[in-house]
Amino acid sequence: MDPEPTVSPCLRLHADDNILVARTEVSEGTSIPDGPNGDTPTGFIASETIGLGHKVAARSIASGEPIRKYGQVIGYATESISVVAGSLKNNVEPGDLELDYAFSSDVPPPPDPISDRTFQGYRRADGRAGTRNYLGIVSTVNCSATASKYVARAFDEGLLEDYPNIDGIVPLVHQGGCAMQFGGDDHQQLARTLAGFAEHPNIGGYLILGLGCETGQGSFLVDNHGLVQLDVPDGTGGTGGTGGTGGTGRSGPIPLVMNIQDEGGIKKTVDRAVGVLAEMLPEVNSARRTEIPVSELILGTECGGSDGNSGVTANPAVGIASDLLVAAGATSILGETPEIYGGEHLLTRRAQSREVGEKLVGLIDWWKDYAAKFGAEINNNPSVGNKIGGLTTIYEKSLGAIAKGGSTALREVYRYAERVTTRGFVVMDTPGYDPASITGMVAGGANVLVFTTGRGSCFGCKPVPCIKISSNSPMFDRMIDDMDINAGRILEGASVQEVGSEIFEEIITVASGKQTKSEAQGIGEEEFCPWSIGPVL
Repeated sequence: MDPEPTVSPCLRLHADDNILVARTEVSEGTSIPDGPNGDTPTGFIASETIGLGHKVAARSIASGEPIRKYGQVIGYATESISVVAGSLKNNVEPGDLELDYAFSSDVPPPPDPISDRTFQGYRRADGRAGTRNYLGIVSTVNCSATASKYVARAFDEGLLEDYPNIDGIVPLVHQGGCAMQFGGDDHQQLARTLAGFAEHPNIGGYLILGLGCETGQGSFLVDNHGLVQLDVPDGTGGTGGTGGTGGTGRSGPIPLVMNIQDEGGIKKTVDRAVGVLAEMLPEVNSARRTEIPVSELILGTECGGSDGNSGVTANPAVGIASDLLVAAGATSILGETPEIYGGEHLLTRRAQSREVGEKLVGLIDWWKDYAAKFGAEINNNPSVGNKIGGLTTIYEKSLGAIAKGGSTALREVYRYAERVTTRGFVVMDTPGYDPASITGMVAGGANVLVFTTGRGSCFGCKPVPCIKISSNSPMFDRMIDDMDINAGRILEGASVQEVGSEIFEEIITVASGKQTKSEAQGIGEEEFCPWSIGPVL
């Protein structure tokens, strides 16, 4: 009998690659066959320990020669690299790429439709679908953040016990809201973000809480984003309009905006805000889950604390789930524009029109200029943790990151926190910083999230459930209380399609009410992080 084939400790990801990727830690002296399953007799001996997810030269590489992973250039050798020299770390630089955008030259046909899948969600008055049912306290400025947290804390002490259909009270607090140009880009973007959370289908009711003198007035949100007040039944008592008098037996709208300066200070504001939100409880609690087509899910995708295998396992598996959602008529959002840089040519070819592709390239150009204004470079990436995990250049990181977008046509490109209305695969302009990126996608309407990680990011995002996916098994086992799905099984023989289908099913289950690991631990309040693009004045 022929001997069982040996599984190589390293992976060749593409026939054109001149590097291999370690699927596990490879000890010094280990024989590494140059084949996907150890079936090629030629190979080499590791001259040093190669870390999980790190790269090793599959052949001698001359100084200045391109380094290829996924069949794409991820950088250039800064010195001659031998196959016995160990892993590629400080001997690769990004260099300049010449990319052929070939707009809309390879638009894939629509996937075979999936028409029979549903989830149990909340149907809102505006027709949108929610996956959770929260009350929100929208803080307009950092100066009202403490008061907002005090209000939420009062409900944590037992006021929600009689309202089991409410998932909680979330104070949406942040560090900005003032010292910006009134009506300028930063003000408009913050207002768009706050309004996106206030109107989010996972928010059953909300109160806007400000200081009173800030640039980012609550009234600006109301006037510019069409926010509406929530009516309560007659005789429930309340506070009257903003700055008005209290009393019982009142009928009419609950005040949408409450300012600390108008209410007479922190204590009075907190007391009145608790009363106002308490009036909303019966109405918000009356919401019930109902059967809704999966086509109404909007998935936000994120990768953080990535490693060299994130683009091999977790991100491509999310790409499969993204494709399945698109086939079901749903929406999948790819964010983190700086982590598309170097791989954008793969998306412009899939753009449904040249206009959509040029929008994406325009974002890349904006980011180059934006970084340069502050003496930075868009390729000032990967992070320290990324490098420890095996990532070397921003191009390598980007090529792995965009795998979350699957293989379907790119339908649209959105501004940060802009309402997403297009079905299918779309891009939203967000920074690479995870909390700010996810905040933008949620403000745009994402009602479920997936977050891939190789180093172990602990992340939650109230009011939207966040499914965390590990790129490797050692980290999954070490952080079992935080990770929901182990895509590291792909390195051990599971197929990307198999794990991607598992993620797709988990998305539907979580959208229907299953708690994620981050939700079980109560994580998600501090992660609200609107992206500020302008100067602090």
